[in-house]
Amino acid sequence: MSAPAKQRPSRTKRLKRLVAAPFVFLAAVIILLEDWLWDDLARLAAAIGRLPVFRQIEAFISGLPPYAALAFFAVPSMLLVPVKLIALYFVAHGHAIAGLLTVLAAKLAGTALVARLFTLTRPSLLRIAWFAWVYERFVAFKTRVYAVIKATGIYRAAHEMHLRVRRAVKVWAGKRKGFLRRRWQAALKLSRQAKD
Repeated sequence: MSAPAKQRPSRTKRLKRLVAAPFVFLAAVIILLEDWLWDDLARLAAAIGRLPVFRQIEAFISGLPPYAALAFFAVPSMLLVPVKLIALYFVAHGHAIAGLLTVLAAKLAGTALVARLFTLTRPSLLRIAWFAWVYERFVAFKTRVYAVIKATGIYRAAHEMHLRVRRAVKVWAGKRKGFLRRRWQAALKLSRQAKD
C-alpha cells in the first residue's frame, strides 16, 4: 500500500473528530447542566410532592405496572414539544429573548418533573428488560463522559463557579428562611383545610 493511501484514513479520522468536536462539547455541557440540576430539581419536586394534594398522585404513580410507568415517564417529553414550538414562534417573530426564556423555563420544569417521575417509577421501569439494558448502558456512558470532562481545566473552573453560586444561594436562602418557611407552612395549612 502506498503512503498516501495510509494517510487518508488518518485525515478522515481527524476531519470527523474536528466536525464532531462542537457537538460532543455541546452534548457534554447539556449532560453536565442536567446532572447539576437533577438533584436540586428532584429535591424541589419532592418537596412539592409532600403537599397532601400531590401525595395521592405520587402514590398512584409509584404503584403503576412497568409499561404504564414507562408511558407516564415519557409524557413530559412529549409535553415539551408545544412549548418548544411556542419558543420557535417567539424567535421567528423577533422575540429571541422570550424564546430563549421559554426554552429555559421549559427545560427547568421538564427536568424537575422527569427527575421526580423517574424517582417514582424507577423500580417499575427497571423491571422492563430492554429499559434496564438501555439504562445500564446510558449510566456507563455518562460515567465515562463525566470522567473525561472532570479531568479538564474548564470543568474544574466551571464546577468551582457552580459551588460558589450554590453557597451564595444557600446564604441568601438562609437569610430568607423565615419568610419562605412561613409561606410553605401557609400553603400546607391551606391544602389540609381544603382536604377536610
